[in-house]
Amino acid sequence: MKELKNLTASQEDYLEAIYHISAEKMAARAKDISIYLDVRASSVTGALRILGKLGLVNYAPYDLITLTDNGRLAAEDIVSRHTALEHFLVHVLGVDKKEADDAACKMEHSVPKSIIERFVKYAEYVEKCPKGGITWESGFGYFCKHGCADEECGACSLGPADIKK
Repeated sequence: MKELKNLTASQEDYLEAIYHISAEKMAARAKDISIYLDVRASSVTGALRILGKLGLVNYAPYDLITLTDNGRLAAEDIVSRHTALEHFLVHVLGVDKKEADDAACKMEHSVPKSIIERFVKYAEYVEKCPKGGITWESGFGYFCKHGCADEECGACSLGPADIKK
């Protein structure tokens, strides 16, 4: 399989779109991809030709588009990265789901797999550790909203106005 690091962010977006559309409809059409990604049909055609040459999609003009085995593996990896990042942003950092989805879409292309794995492990720790009791609201989220409650703390000098929400 071609290395994922050789794919552009745009190519990864196309694979992810085909993956999601195919999960719903069993295959994708160029028009479906155009609507899903909000791009022109000519852009879709160009991208599909390249992905076809890379052996990631089965593409012929005016035909259904499917992922090859390598394309499916690549798409599953992309979707997995997106899901992990979105989960971390929503459940650990308390980010709004729509905002987290948008950010995860941008981050999934550039955050190394080893760092995403740490995000996943930290999210598991926060959610499952019986000693933890860590939540966004009781921890850093509280600090972001209210600042340091202990005036004798001295460790921090930031109040809620100093922290961008």
